[in-house]
Amino acid sequence: MSAPILELSGISKDFASGGESLRVLDGVELSIRPGETLAVTGPSGSGKSTLLGIMAGLERPSLGLVRRDGEDASTWDEDRLAGWRRRRLGFVFQSFRLVPTLTALENAAMPLELLGADPAEAEEKAAGLLRALGLEGRLDHRPSALSGGEQQRVALARAYAHAPALILADEPTGSLDRATAEKVLAALLELNARSGTALAVVTHDPTVAAALGRSVRLERGRIAP
Repeated sequence: MSAPILELSGISKDFASGGESLRVLDGVELSIRPGETLAVTGPSGSGKSTLLGIMAGLERPSLGLVRRDGEDASTWDEDRLAGWRRRRLGFVFQSFRLVPTLTALENAAMPLELLGADPAEAEEKAAGLLRALGLEGRLDHRPSALSGGEQQRVALARAYAHAPALILADEPTGSLDRATAEKVLAALLELNARSGTALAVVTHDPTVAAALGRSVRLERGRIAP
């Protein structure tokens, strides 16, 4: 069995609140391996967003150990964490987070260019992904000229463009109507199956959770048995 890309051991996270310490995550154990698809569910306030932040290296745990590609990452500085994210992670957000002044093609090519790829080669690869997602007629359009579903498909192309080892998706269908959400979910699963990338999705949607290979539920900062 392949070693985990990401492994969380005994992860707790505390925040100061009203002069007291509030524990948002409590002893979380979680790992994700190459090619695995994982849903993280749970009610609002259960710690899902905090967990995603720790998985991405945007938050540091108060207690516990995070291993990235088998290595203890507790001593990594911010530059090393940022470098790991650029090379190894792709992100998909509920709010798309496209750069409004860039075209769909330029948005999708951005991760490759940040890694130093030749701009023409980056755009060629990004264009292939966008066409595979049914956006062949939208490459030169800016986000304001795209529908919500089209914007999210551009965000999918951007997340997968640099062939990351792991995609983290935060409510990727949460801002879309049901019909559009179903199309975006189908596009995500097809793209992920073709790439063989590990995928972790935070979601309230049982349809999304059921479509993934494994599901865990957070309740009051703990993974429910």
